[in-house]
Amino acid sequence: MGNSDSKLNFRKAVIQLTTKTQPVEATDDVFWDQFWADTTTSVQDVFALVPAAEIRAVREESPSNLATLCYKAVEKLVQATESGCPSQKEKQIVLNCTRLLARILPYIFEDADWRGFFWSTVPGAGRAGADEGDDDSGRPLAESLLLAIADLLFCPEFTVQSHKKGSLDTAEDIHSIDSCEYIWEAGVGFAHSPPLNYIHDLNRTELLKLLLTCFSEAMYLAPSSESNVLNPWVQFFCSTDNRHALPLFTSLLNVVCAYDPVGYGIPYNHLLFSDYREQLVEHAGQVLIVMLEHEGGTAAGSPTLDGTTTTTAMDDQDPVGPDNLFVNYLSRIHREEDFQFILKGVARLLTNPLVQTYLPNSTKKIQFHQELLVLFWKLCDFNKKFLFFVLKSSDVLDILVPILFYLNDARADQSRVGLMHIGVFILLLLSGERNFGVRLNKPYSGRVPMDIPVFTGTHADLLIVIFHKIITSGHQRLQPLFDCLLTIVVNVSPYLKSLSMVAANKLLHLLEAFSTSWFLFSASQNHHLVFFLLEVFNNVIQYQFDGNSNLVYAIIRKRNVFHQLANLPTDPSSIQKALQRKKKSPEPISRTNSQEGVSMEGSRPAAPAEPGTLKISLIATPGIDKLTEKSQVSEDGTMISVQPTDSNQSPSDSSAAAGASDTESNAGAIDDEVFYVKPERRRLSSTSSVSQWTPTSDWVLSWKCKLPLQTIMRLLQVLVPQVEKICIDKGLTDESEILRFLQHGTLVGLLPVPHPILIRRYQANSGTAMWFRTYMWGVIYLRNVDPPIWYDTDVKLFEIQRV
Repeated sequence: MGNSDSKLNFRKAVIQLTTKTQPVEATDDVFWDQFWADTTTSVQDVFALVPAAEIRAVREESPSNLATLCYKAVEKLVQATESGCPSQKEKQIVLNCTRLLARILPYIFEDADWRGFFWSTVPGAGRAGADEGDDDSGRPLAESLLLAIADLLFCPEFTVQSHKKGSLDTAEDIHSIDSCEYIWEAGVGFAHSPPLNYIHDLNRTELLKLLLTCFSEAMYLAPSSESNVLNPWVQFFCSTDNRHALPLFTSLLNVVCAYDPVGYGIPYNHLLFSDYREQLVEHAGQVLIVMLEHEGGTAAGSPTLDGTTTTTAMDDQDPVGPDNLFVNYLSRIHREEDFQFILKGVARLLTNPLVQTYLPNSTKKIQFHQELLVLFWKLCDFNKKFLFFVLKSSDVLDILVPILFYLNDARADQSRVGLMHIGVFILLLLSGERNFGVRLNKPYSGRVPMDIPVFTGTHADLLIVIFHKIITSGHQRLQPLFDCLLTIVVNVSPYLKSLSMVAANKLLHLLEAFSTSWFLFSASQNHHLVFFLLEVFNNVIQYQFDGNSNLVYAIIRKRNVFHQLANLPTDPSSIQKALQRKKKSPEPISRTNSQEGVSMEGSRPAAPAEPGTLKISLIATPGIDKLTEKSQVSEDGTMISVQPTDSNQSPSDSSAAAGASDTESNAGAIDDEVFYVKPERRRLSSTSSVSQWTPTSDWVLSWKCKLPLQTIMRLLQVLVPQVEKICIDKGLTDESEILRFLQHGTLVGLLPVPHPILIRRYQANSGTAMWFRTYMWGVIYLRNVDPPIWYDTDVKLFEIQRV
């Protein structure tokens, strides 16, 4: 009975707030206490009892009441940090105020006139108990709120275990405890794992939800190309004003990386018990990636520090590098055991949804893999030592396999196009390092259920087979990623010791599809894809000929494709004829003629989005020429940056393989439209761009003369007669004999001088920074549906569409 009474009183108070025409005095505690003092409302209740329409009504018609409500709720949180929350009643007040603020803040942010409210000081609000010269009384409300949340996240007996012995009547003073001793979980820089306490986990989760809501002002600003738009909430919370920055950073990182959904009990255990840790881990991951948003370039240049202390892996000297302490601490982690802990934790969680398929429902299936991918991206981007650690051992394959699984799984689902992008970005970043290509030679024996052909081979084969699948059976929106996918294959190709026959055939099938004349002539960028594939073949032939008889055999079998390319017609009538053919066959790649063998055991095809799924619109990503910078690998294996050249290179110059991407903008969108704009504009742009651009003879000649075909033509010239002779002499029809011959063949001295290896390495730029911000907030928006914190508010950073 008591609970329904308190809900009734709470509802009455909300109605009074909207109907009172006179502003309610801040000192009228009898009125304001109705919102938090006597109620035991769950967060779901608060969202149900405070409807959006009423929050907006108070905002428009009784603005001073809304201002006072926010102010009084923050004041209650500040008071709780001073008292230390000893009683159950005070703890309940903190939770009620936390839930109420999380409900109201998005409606403050959606109104431009209100956004500054939390950054103003509230004059004459008569702070209860603040008359003794409180130095905080002049702080903007936002700062008071953020500092109170930080304090409460380390409040003994509320969010952390008390270290105090004896009587619990007097609370520990939050302001004097060393919160580094209260880190939530063992891991980076902290060896002690406190006992699990699900009440503490729940309270931490509520506070992190409020913190995330404070940071979400970013969602209410339209995407901007200005890279210096800082989020004032994040900026303040991650500054030296927050004395809990280090223990909080460590707590969030350790809670995420130590979480083992399987280790929390026997199989099927999660069906019997609620796992409160999972909610905490999800919100910890979300808060962490938001706080790691940093615009001023990467922080990799910060000095590493000697982690000799027990409490921290970073030392206590003044931070060097960026102002954002969280980015700073992340960039300064350097101990091998910390890297191992982080990498193992991220790999374990990314792999969790794949394990599901052997014993369906046997263990908890986590849903926060997108946040984990963003976190992994930031770790590699801000801490180069971590990136090199990842690539030093074959542990990188424990990250690669789940990413390939997600890419394959999401390829048919338009609502997961962001997931496809981040997976590809991570692989692009890794592929810029030689060690990644070397690691891919490890045999793949995994049993991950994917609908791809069965093959015996390496992780490189797995990567190529899945990339082929994405290109041939993904949806239209993935076309801008084709350049990125092929760039990754080009980057690793000089190091691939032996491709399987399945993978070799897939590469040739892509070349066949991309080199048809109608496809080459139908958009200004399409020829780049052919250049990339030719570069792959050249790298393998020049640097790994010995082990790659399968690829050499596939090239010989498909030699007519190379001859057709060399003899591509350039006269106007042939160009027109080719484009006419396009109208009859709209599919860029036929799916029927790819010889798909048997699929892997337990595989299931990629499912399209369920009807009614929400989809977030993402901004365009830069073309591959803006996304990457070219580096040449010198004799000793070091990288030398290559300056962009003009486009009149000789065909033998391997950098010509980039085609015209150095000089043309928007490389990458095959259908030449801006990626992912509003649906109605999207159709317009695709038709208008096609009508504006028409291929000319001069244009075809300009890149045809640069096709890097020399090496392949020389190979065919030498080997085709030899293979034909064997077939005639021995009456061979069996390809294994031909392969055996090719394995023992050599082309030493017969091929052109090997070209220098050219790697296109990811480079940070404002376009991708903005893309990451949009993607990250889109994920957070869609993942916070219980309660639906931002649902139906006027978000500007992206559009929400139903599939």
